[in-house]
Amino acid sequence: MAIDVNQANFDDVVIKGSATVPVLVDFWAPWCGPCRALTPILEKLAAEYEGKFVLAKVNSDENPELSARYGVRGIPNVKAFIDGEVVDEFAGAMPEGTVRQFLERIVPSPAEELRFEAARLYDETRDIDRALALLSRAAELDPANEEIRIDRASLLVDARRAHEATAVLDGLSPLTQMDERVEALKARMELARCAAEAGSPELLEQRIAADENDLDARLKLAHACVASENYRAALEQLLEIVQRNRSFREDVARKTILQVFEVLGNQGSLVSEFRKRLASAMN
Repeated sequence: MAIDVNQANFDDVVIKGSATVPVLVDFWAPWCGPCRALTPILEKLAAEYEGKFVLAKVNSDENPELSARYGVRGIPNVKAFIDGEVVDEFAGAMPEGTVRQFLERIVPSPAEELRFEAARLYDETRDIDRALALLSRAAELDPANEEIRIDRASLLVDARRAHEATAVLDGLSPLTQMDERVEALKARMELARCAAEAGSPELLEQRIAADENDLDARLKLAHACVASENYRAALEQLLEIVQRNRSFREDVARKTILQVFEVLGNQGSLVSEFRKRLASAMN
């Protein structure tokens, strides 16, 4: 995990090696007190990360050419290499927590690796129980990581376990509550709740055919369309309600359109199209 590097092997270890995994180069010297404080922290983290990055230690006194080549003006100086290039760095002795934050920008932490593994597993197998188990392990490693909790809530929403998902989301910090992913999950749960109460799409279409101003049927049909991920059809019904009666149920159609936009990530051609059409309908 930690390698002593000099002029002779620098290119092999750092330049070529960083094409495979990130390499942290620690420029140090035996007389440097802050170096003696920092290096053990780097070595400890290199062991903890189990090969997810390599620690290359360069004695700057013995390798002045390397120090000059990379603009080292004071030590300790740690530079992170990926694909042969310096992508980040810091100078001076740092506490372990700060070094961990630096590492998280360079290489995923063990908790982040488990997050990615859970997402990959669920995408490939739809095995929600195994994915949730991986996220539980990730949360044990990094209890403060709210992204893990958002991932968990997303899986629970997919599994239609809305009560559990709500409990997870309610436990997030106020700032994280404003995250776009959280807003989208809340919108999905609300739309799913309404869809469950909507009734048969066929019967709703018959009601609309019999009375084009049956706005209740249009709203319920829109919810049913969202449940089947037919978002265009849902937006068409909702826009029709806005055009026919903007005040219907306290502007519920416009509000529901915005919820659909949240589910769609507030981007994409469909969102762009209906933003323009909604703005036109409201003028």
